[in-house]
Parts: sequence; structure tokens; C-alpha cells
Amino acid sequence: MGLLQPESGLLFWMLLSFGIVFFVLAKFGFPVITKMVDERKNYIQDSLDAAQKANEQLASIKEQSDAILASAKTEQAKILKDAADTRERIVNEAREQAKIAGAKEMEEIRKQIQAEKDQAIRDIRRQVAELSVDVAEKVLRDSLKDSKAQMSMIDRLVDEAMVSKS
Repeated sequence: MGLLQPESGLLFWMLLSFGIVFFVLAKFGFPVITKMVDERKNYIQDSLDAAQKANEQLASIKEQSDAILASAKTEQAKILKDAADTRERIVNEAREQAKIAGAKEMEEIRKQIQAEKDQAIRDIRRQVAELSVDVAEKVLRDSLKDSKAQMSMIDRLVDEAMVSKS
């Protein structure tokens, strides 16, 4: 017998054992294997669907984050503009208040200068009056040394006082 030609008994037992193994596998093995392959296929498909859904959600979230970022940039620009406007308004108000305060101080200084000027003029007038009285007193003393001149002056002053009262 050759190696390439099996005997009929061996062929029979090989076919019988192959049939039994095939029957056992067909009855118990193949359904389990196909079931596991189907489960694995379903698991992979579910995973792919979940990944696709996650990608869609990620894209949606990215769009939302871009929209939120754009809104935040717009809000930031608005806030910065408002802050600049507020700063400008405050600076202008401070300038106006400084002008008003400066004008008030200048007015007070002018009043103070005018009051000091008036006081100085009053002092000068008082001093001139005192000097005039002193000079007049000295002149009158010299001119009224004798009693005749004194009597003449008294009469003249009394006459002037009478005329002015009438």
C-alpha cells in the first residue's frame, strides 16, 4: 500500500470520525462560534456607532465652544470699550472739577488780594491822616504862638460852625 492511497477501512474510519466530529461541532461548536462572532460583530458595530456619535458630539461641542469663544471675545471687546468710555468720562469729569476748583481758588485769591489791597489803602489813608494831623498841629502851633492869633482862629472856626449848621 502506498502513502498516497489509503486503505478503505482507514478511509471509512476517517470519514466516520470526521462525520462525528463535524456533527458534534455542527451541533455544539458552530452555533457558539457563530454566536460569538455575531456578538463580536455587534460589539464592534456598537463601538463604531458610539465612536461616530462621540465624534458628532465632539464636533457639536467644538462648534458650541467656538460660538462661546466668539461671544466671549465680543463681550470682552464690549467690556473694554465700556471701560475705556468710563475712564474717559471719569478723566473728563476730573478735569472739569479741577477747572471749577481752580476757578474757585482763583476767585478766592482775587478776593483776598482785593481785601488786602483795601486794607492797605485804609492803612495808608489812616497814616496820611495822622501825618496830616501831625503836620497841621505843628503848623498851627507855630502860627498860633501868640494869643491874638489863637483868638482870631477860634472866632473863625466858630463862625464856620455856625454857618454850616444854619
